[in-house]
Order: sequence, then structure tokens, then C-alpha cells
Amino acid sequence: MNSKKYKDQLYETRDIRDLREMIDSCADLFGDDPAFLVKDKPGGEYKPISFGQFRVDINALGTSFVRRGMKGKKIAVIGENSYEWVVTYFAVVNGAGVIVPIDRELHQDEVVNLLERAGVSAIVHSGKLRKLVNEIAPRLSGIEFIADMALGEDEDADEPEEGDTIPRLSWQGLIESGKEDIYSGYTDYLKAEIDPEAMCSLLFTSGTTGMAKGVMLSHRNIAANVVNMSKYVKIRQPGIGLSVLPMHHTYEMTCHIMTGLYQGMAIAICEGLKYIMKNMQESHATVMLSVPLIFETIHKKMFKKAEADGKLDKLRKGIALSKKFKLYNNPAICRRMFKDVHEATGGHMALFIAGGASINARVIEDFEAMGLPMIQGYGMTENSPILAVNRDYYSKADSAGFALPGTELDTVDVDEEGFGEIICRGPSVMIGYYENEKATEAAVDADGWLHTGDIGYIDDDGFVYITGRKKSVIITKNGKNVFPEEIEYYLTLSDFIEEALVHAQSDDKGDSVVKAEILPNFDNIVEQTGKHLDDDELRAFLKDEIERVNDLMPLYKRVRRFSIRHEEFDKTTTRKIKRYNEENLNSDDGKETKC
Repeated sequence: MNSKKYKDQLYETRDIRDLREMIDSCADLFGDDPAFLVKDKPGGEYKPISFGQFRVDINALGTSFVRRGMKGKKIAVIGENSYEWVVTYFAVVNGAGVIVPIDRELHQDEVVNLLERAGVSAIVHSGKLRKLVNEIAPRLSGIEFIADMALGEDEDADEPEEGDTIPRLSWQGLIESGKEDIYSGYTDYLKAEIDPEAMCSLLFTSGTTGMAKGVMLSHRNIAANVVNMSKYVKIRQPGIGLSVLPMHHTYEMTCHIMTGLYQGMAIAICEGLKYIMKNMQESHATVMLSVPLIFETIHKKMFKKAEADGKLDKLRKGIALSKKFKLYNNPAICRRMFKDVHEATGGHMALFIAGGASINARVIEDFEAMGLPMIQGYGMTENSPILAVNRDYYSKADSAGFALPGTELDTVDVDEEGFGEIICRGPSVMIGYYENEKATEAAVDADGWLHTGDIGYIDDDGFVYITGRKKSVIITKNGKNVFPEEIEYYLTLSDFIEEALVHAQSDDKGDSVVKAEILPNFDNIVEQTGKHLDDDELRAFLKDEIERVNDLMPLYKRVRRFSIRHEEFDKTTTRKIKRYNEENLNSDDGKETKC
């Protein structure tokens, strides 16, 4: 499938100066084609919304925002993934003001903190977030109105909290009034000047209250990312992408929603994580972008299903055969050989894209062997977000891919093993951190290089590899660097370890040693041993498993202590373990075992 002769070939793209030009060009090019597939009720059927209608709704909502004095102001959007969420985003950035996407899973104190820090003037929320917004509204200053996505044009909002005088508006009502204004000749929004270099999006990085940084991105930052990704990855038409990850995260919004729309793909809104496989089938999805944990879960479920059906050996042999003879180059053969797998993913899946963290290369290789092409990329919010991605025609399963066109990648402070900090320079590097000049200067140097804080290397073919985070590195007394992510990778290759979190702990001599917090795969352990192990037996079993992993690594990287968890780790909304969460660094029972 992958051939080096295609290394320097890029897909043709169209230049876009800003996100309004992107939406206008999409509506002009794709017109009546579906831009979104949405359900009007849970469990209902997917119904299309065209690119033309999408533009009409954006312009109508944006017109209402400007009519209400929002020009140049900040508007927050909070809620689950929806068509209304995306319309709100574009309506704000394409002529009204600055969008501030908020993570809907944050504690209300954190939401208040971020809204106040951003200086938000209006809030747009989903129906499910109505209670939270009503509760925090009296604590906010400067809010001129709140718009509810779930209210019909003529519906009234819930009674606000005592002392809360902020107007509650219907999102649909704003759409209709905007249409009327445009029809009457009001064109201030439609003719608004777009400055491609000015901040259009303010995104808060993950962090505890008061610590999250506000990343300022411009139209130019985001548009460059969309266009340059499209030079490496082409959506085959008719393309349908299943939107799984939260839209407040730039990984989903830029890489999936915007890049998909730019290429004429329809976005099917997933009803939730537990409905992924069902929605794949219902929407006839051809593309899905997600984080490693979700793909690894799908991978495990496929093997579990094959085992339950008595087809596990057949599946394993088929994958081995496909890898050996490169049968994945013949999609028709793969669809016949792995019929159950293709049916489970809807029968139309053409591309999986993983990002947000490193993924087990074996998962990519297995999906590829089964005729489900898969690539991974690497990014961070501060670069809008993609720095590198594998090409859909030239990739390496264990690599994050090539630097995007127009983006320079390099490494600095390289150690004796050849690992250094990845730095990046290009059109997608953020404007800076909001009202935090000191943090901006620490992240982006005088020559425009963004210091990512990620450790890795670039091979002779130009492929980027990420080995760990600079701030999570464990430094031993003899100066050796240990990257927790590398050890976690090897630990979770075990069928008996579901998740692992590695960190430093001081030993009796004051040196830093490697400790692992382990969430066992209890089902596989019971299957292997034939019984439910007691605490001592479980520790002995896992100790043997960890020792097998230790044998793969030099002495200074070996896990010296471990603790067992019975509940999964606390995670971000993109399913990454919160590495510095105190609860994640302690076992359920406080016990510790030495290796």
C-alpha cells in the first residue's frame, strides 16, 4: 500500500485565506451535498443538512450576534457535539467576534473561572447544560445574554436563579431573526472584514482551575492547518466522518470537522461513546478520527467477539496471512476474508486516524491487515493542532508521520540516545497565550520556534517519533532519562494489563525509581488462571508479568514498584489519563509491591 516513490507527491488543494472563505467555497463547491448527518431524536434516523443550508444558518446566527452588539466580543459555546455547536463556532469567528469553546465536563467552578478569565460577553449552550449555566450565571460578570440551543423559536427558558437578570434567548429564534434581518437588507455581518492574523479562537488547555493556559489561534493558523493536512490525506467521496471526540478540542474541530468539510465530507454526529459501532453502521461512515484508547477498545472487542464465536484462530491466521503476503493491497480480498470485521464497522470504513497520544503500532498493523486503513498523527493545541501526520499512501505504523507542508520540525537538547525536544515553526504556530506573555516567551522563542515539551526523534526518512513528555521525564541519580510513556507502552502490550501510569518515586537512598500504577485486565486474568485471584495471588501474577516487561529494558528503566487499581484512571475528555492527578498516582488500597 505504501510506496516511497509517492513520498514527495501531494494532493491538490485550494487556498483559503480565512474560515469564512472556507465555508463560502464549500457551499459554492458542494451546494446541496450533505455537510452534516444529524438525528432529531435519540435512536432516530440520520437526516442530511446541506452545505448550502449550513452557510445560511451560519450567516443568520452571525447576523443576530452582530445585531445584539457582539461585534469583536467573546462568545462561549458549551455542550455535547451537535450541528448547533458547529454553526455557533463558525457564526462567531466568521464576522462576529472570538469563540471560546468550553469543556462541558469541567466542574462548574472551573467553567466560571475560564469564562471570567476570557471576558466572555455571551454564552451559547446545549439543553443538557441548561442547569449548569443557570447555576453559574449569577456568578458571572459582563454576560449580555445566554442562548439555549434546545429552545424552539417560541419557547420560554427555565426560570433563572434569584438575582439573575441575564436574558435567555432561543438559539433557533436567533437563526430566524437573523434571516429576517438579512432579508431586510442588514449586511453588517456579511460584509464584516476578516483579519486572518487576529485571534478568532481562544482555547483553554487542560489543567486545574487557574492553571489552564488560553491558546490564541487566528484564521491563518487554523486555515493553514486544514489546507496542509489535506495535502497528505484525501477523503474519498462520498465521504462520511463519524464525529466522536468532543468538539471543544481543536483535534476534533480542526482535523475532523473543518478538514472534512473543506474536502466535501459529511459529518455524522455520534450519539455517544457507547453508540460508536451502531452509529458507524447507521451513518455508513467512511472515516473516523479518534484517540488510541477508543481504537484499542474496538480492536479488543473484535478479538473478543471472534473468540466468543469460535473464530479467534481463523482471525489471527487471516491477519498473519494478510501481513505476510500484503493482501491488504487488495480491498476485495480483505472484505471477504474479514467479513465480520467490516460488517461490525458499518461496511464502508475507508480510513481510521489516531491522535492525541501514541497508539500501539500492532493495533494499526492489525487494522491495516484486515483491510481497514489506519494512520496516526501528532499535534498540540498551540499548533492548531497538527505538526505531523502520516500520509494515507506512505506511512509507518509506529511513527507520528511527516511534518506538514510549510512546517519545520527539529530537535534540540539531544541526549546520548538521540532523543531531543521537538520544536516546530510554521504558519499554524499560535499567536500566544492569552494575557500571559511570560508563558508565551517560554513556549515560542525569538526565532518563532514552538518548543513542544515533547521528546522524540526524526528518522532518516523524515518520519517523526514521540517518546515522551519533557516535564514527565524521570531523571535518575546517574543522569539517565526515563520516559514514562515508553514503559507504559510496553506494559500495556500485555493482555493482562488494561492501563498503566508510570511515575517517579524516591527509594531509601533518595534516588528516583520507576513505579507503575496498574489497572489489570481482570477478565483476561480470570480466563488465563481459571479463577478469581485473591490480593496476594493477583500481586504475584502481575509481578511476573511486569518482570517479563522489565527483561526488555535496561536496568535503569525497569519498574521497581507497582500498585494495583480496581477502578479506571481519571481521564480528560479526549480519554487521556491525567498524569498529575493525585488520585491517579495512588492505588485503591494503598499497598505497594516491589519488583
